[in-house]
Amino acid sequence: MRTLKIGLGLIGALLPVVYCGGLLCYFIHGSGSVHGAVEIGLGPTLLGLGAVGLLFCMVLIVRIVWIFVGPRSHGSRGRGGPNASTHDGESEFDADAVLARYMARRSAEAAAPGSPAALPAHDGGGPAGRPSFGRKIR
Repeated sequence: MRTLKIGLGLIGALLPVVYCGGLLCYFIHGSGSVHGAVEIGLGPTLLGLGAVGLLFCMVLIVRIVWIFVGPRSHGSRGRGGPNASTHDGESEFDADAVLARYMARRSAEAAAPGSPAALPAHDGGGPAGRPSFGRKIR
């Protein structure tokens, strides 16, 4: 997947360079020479296309350099840092363990007498409803 992303990024950076270069060649060959293009009023167009093409060339060069250098690692969790994961793409977070701890803590709080999790009784003897947010329904 990473190779496809890199390839599409290079193609995306190469297309504007080819387009600007193609327009430059078209205008120069259409008028015979650069001097002929300037005489018929295409001088500013050629200058602008050249400048924009150079900007797109810089983007292309940066992308190519980015491929060979690679992104820098931030902090100590770099590619080969001391905290690097050894599980080949698996994270160290265990959702099942978190859920089990939460349920155990919740049941322990509900079982404890006088805890806020225990529901108080109504005047009628049944348990009161949960506290709600917003308007009180009577």
